Amino acid sequence: MTPTVAVVCGVIGLYVGLYLNLVIDRVPQKKPMRPVRAGCRNCLDDADASPGLPLLPWVLRGRCLTCGARVSLRYPLVELATAVLYAAVAVRLGANAALPAFLVFFACLVAISVIDIELQIIPNRIIYPTIALSLPLLALAAVAEGDVRRMETALAGAAIAFAILLVVHLISPASMGFGDVRLSFILGLFLGWFDLSQVAIGLFVGFALGAIVGVGLMLFGGRTRKDSVSFGPFLAAGAAVAVLFGDPILHWWLRT
Repeated sequence: MTPTVAVVCGVIGLYVGLYLNLVIDRVPQKKPMRPVRAGCRNCLDDADASPGLPLLPWVLRGRCLTCGARVSLRYPLVELATAVLYAAVAVRLGANAALPAFLVFFACLVAISVIDIELQIIPNRIIYPTIALSLPLLALAAVAEGDVRRMETALAGAAIAFAILLVVHLISPASMGFGDVRLSFILGLFLGWFDLSQVAIGLFVGFALGAIVGVGLMLFGGRTRKDSVSFGPFLAAGAAVAVLFGDPILHWWLRT
């Protein structure tokens, strides 16, 4: 059933990505989540706008179907990225009871990454609803699988990740915002669902990517050590790598 589940989740991901573009545009502005056509930033306040189809505005010469404004490449990329991640986590988990929770998780990662890149903020209006949805979904999955220990390790992973990033924030608030600390709770929760070792892998990959990109920007991008760099996308990338490839990475590490 895994290929079928992956295809279905990929299609769902396209439509979720359509909605995430709306979240990315509206949540930082604290505007109501009224449906609008995909890619229509100029139509955010148009009460007559209606939901569109994923990728359609971009396919049609990159223009909004409502007002004719040019559509940013970011919109189809968000939709495609969400579809790919949804299909990938479906392949990873199959028809598992935890799959709905992980779909929520990846939607959160995509939205937060784009917002943090564009505005260097991680909105609580995404973090807290994600936590509120994830905890009961994971708890129900643990009950369905008859393995309460998974929920225990998930909560332990959330506490460990939160504590680690909180220490980093207290030591260097300029390099680690508290939004990243809040995000770490969600990352630890989902990585801990597998095992606490996955929490370590996710955080390590996230910090490593952040360090590599940060050094690269200083060497080739004209930035200095005082310039801030959005860290949320690196944490999100590390978590995605751990979820999708954590077991092979761990096995490779143990053999070396």
